[in-house]
Amino acid sequence: MTDRTLVTGATGFLGSHLVERLVDDGWDVTATRRESSDTSALDGVDVEWVEADVLDADAIGEAVAGHETVFHLAGIGLQAADAPVVERVNRDGTENVLAAAHEAGVERVLFTSTAGTRRRADGIATEADVAAPIGAYQRGKAAAEDCCDEYGERGLDVVTVHPTSIFGPRDEEFTGRLLSMASDPKMAVHPPGGASFVGVDDVVEGTVAAMERGESGEHYLLAGENLRYDEALDVIAEEIDGHAPLAQVPPQAIRAAGPVVGVVNRVLGTRMFPFDGEMARLSTQELFYSPRKAQRDLDYDYAPLAELVPEAWAWFERRSAAE
Repeated sequence: MTDRTLVTGATGFLGSHLVERLVDDGWDVTATRRESSDTSALDGVDVEWVEADVLDADAIGEAVAGHETVFHLAGIGLQAADAPVVERVNRDGTENVLAAAHEAGVERVLFTSTAGTRRRADGIATEADVAAPIGAYQRGKAAAEDCCDEYGERGLDVVTVHPTSIFGPRDEEFTGRLLSMASDPKMAVHPPGGASFVGVDDVVEGTVAAMERGESGEHYLLAGENLRYDEALDVIAEEIDGHAPLAQVPPQAIRAAGPVVGVVNRVLGTRMFPFDGEMARLSTQELFYSPRKAQRDLDYDYAPLAELVPEAWAWFERRSAAE
């Protein structure tokens, strides 16, 4: 396997960190962007940019041509678009990338899906716990995984990784919200449920390892430390000398609010709240995962949340000071 690679989704949180790592390691990197993309996170990084929307099959075909490998990270969530668009971008965009890679004779595609397509009602989920998708984002990713299987049967070498809840600098959503909750004394309540917290650098490491050493057709959970949200906020508050919220929002309140939020979004034609009834129910669960397969096959490892906080907090403070 050679090191001339294309990265889709390079302007995103995970994608920008991946590109930095690849360039540092000496890979020859081409990255896709759209006309409206903010590429400032990669200013000064030696990367060749090409304009290509994943829904534009011709542009993706031109971008893929001439590369030995492809890291496909491009996708969107409900914060960026309404449900039909989210599902279409994650499903059809992946199919366009896979079709282009197959046509170009690419050696391997590394597809970044979501841990949400692997889920267990209770306990710690593994790669074997395939679950019915909930919400447009998961439906799009699940359909994309099916597409990977189809192209695998045609001879394309595809490996899929499933990051859990990624924590790290430049993440305005998950990381930014948690740091706000742990640092603002006015934040009096925390959400129910829990997540598998994994550092962005560990996900990048696992993604590169899967490209280099993963078995064709396999899936790997890139998981981290399993914590309830109250536990995670206690850890963060301790590291930053902050104020962890003491009270929990009742799960039933979130579940009840979900359908109402969905109606408000539809009526207003906005994405004021990036979830609906289905996602509201899911958000109250403890979504815990095992990294054992990646540890065994990829020599994957992860840092505990406490070790991830200082770098993320430094970014958060710089961002807040600049606003």
